Amino acid sequence: MFYREAGQYKTAYATDQRIFPILQDRAAFTALMVAAFVVIPVTGNDYWFNGLLIPLLILSLATLGLNILTGYAGQISLGSAGFMGVGAFAAYNFMLRVDGMPILGSFVLASLCAALIGVLFGLSCHRIKDFYLIVATLGSQFFIEWVLTKFAWLTDYNPSGVITAQKIVILGVAFDTPMRRYLLVLTIVVLMTLAAKNVMRSAFGRNCMAVRDMDVAAEVIGINVFRTKLTAFAMSSFYCGMAGALWAYAYVGTVEPQAFDLDRSLQILFMAIIGGLGSIMGSFLGAAFVMLLPIVMNMAGSAMFGHSIDAGIVANVEHIIYGALIIWLLIVEPHGLVRLWQIGKEKLRLWPFPR
Repeated sequence: MFYREAGQYKTAYATDQRIFPILQDRAAFTALMVAAFVVIPVTGNDYWFNGLLIPLLILSLATLGLNILTGYAGQISLGSAGFMGVGAFAAYNFMLRVDGMPILGSFVLASLCAALIGVLFGLSCHRIKDFYLIVATLGSQFFIEWVLTKFAWLTDYNPSGVITAQKIVILGVAFDTPMRRYLLVLTIVVLMTLAAKNVMRSAFGRNCMAVRDMDVAAEVIGINVFRTKLTAFAMSSFYCGMAGALWAYAYVGTVEPQAFDLDRSLQILFMAIIGGLGSIMGSFLGAAFVMLLPIVMNMAGSAMFGHSIDAGIVANVEHIIYGALIIWLLIVEPHGLVRLWQIGKEKLRLWPFPR
């Protein structure tokens, strides 16, 4: 009974169009932001920031970018990691070759470069779809990785092909501690998530969903299918490019092209599928599931068996259980974790009355 719209009257269009129209959702979001911006920085330690929270937020942002393209527009892509690499190496070169370039400006310009590359590879989406589009985006992944490895200018002629990100300094404040880098990443991810939420509720978002459901019918009712797909490619690549820049500067510090290989693209795709395609929240739930489940399993295995079993056997068993859990989840709920969240909210709406 405590999660219902009863008594919450909407007297204006602005009220009805809120991102969180229900008071309980607004309160929960406010509590989550207070916990993320205040409680965690005070109570967290370096391991939590460096090992869990920063990579979780960055991969959630990359998954959100893929979800815009695949979940909302229906264009399957295997090139997300490649666009992350474009963002990372472009930000490095903007900082290296442009005097006085602000770090946030380099992030935005690098993301725009990734969006431009995404548009170039997305030009083929008007003629091909389904498995052929998967192959085309897979080609973009390999091509971008090859360019980053082949042209030494992009790595400032480093023989190893590795770049070392410059220090993050914004308005004279150095983000040189894990806690400060976490707050920077969190701020960017929250702002871009709210922007994506608003965009997907706009006419463009409705066009994307119409193209995803049936592109022929969408074109019949007057939607420019090609422009919609191309815009989705640009927006998705922009988000992935920002994630790549944050990965290089706020997380690893030193990065190589192989960090953005096909395995990373598949990991992001799995996060989107497990979390729930066509859902903003699903991007975060999927990233949390994929990242945290192996850690929980490792801790459980250590607690149960200690050091009495060979570490290699434990690792293999963890991978088997991990894969089996993913398969079981997709069989039980093919719409992802976000669907379980929606079912839980529906039950709260009826509680304590039976269905």
